[in-house]
Amino acid sequence: MHKMRMLAVTWALAAVAGSVATAQDAKTFYGEVSDSQCALNVHSLTRSHQEMLKSKSMGGTNAECTLFCVKYHGGDFVLSSKKDVYRLDDQIAARAFAGQTVKVTGEMESDKKTIHIVKIEPDH
Repeated sequence: MHKMRMLAVTWALAAVAGSVATAQDAKTFYGEVSDSQCALNVHSLTRSHQEMLKSKSMGGTNAECTLFCVKYHGGDFVLSSKKDVYRLDDQIAARAFAGQTVKVTGEMESDKKTIHIVKIEPDH
């Protein structure tokens, strides 16, 4: 029983140390929470929602277009920042900010262009 407690404490300390390291290595990224379909030119010529909003086929706002493309076209939530597009690892957190300009604090996994979200909030 003592060994089980020690193992549990060790795992808990490792988890805390890991989250502290992630917070220390975190950087700040700015952009729009978009969908991979529009942001990566799958069905958009401008890397934006512009064409889809004109046609009104996928909603009338950036948020509606983003949610539609994720739900019906198999897209993922991404951070679109000028010409860069980063996948967001926490799709549930990203969904709450669909179509909005945000500030994401997180750690970049550069080989996959994925941001591990520590914090996401509106960019005012």
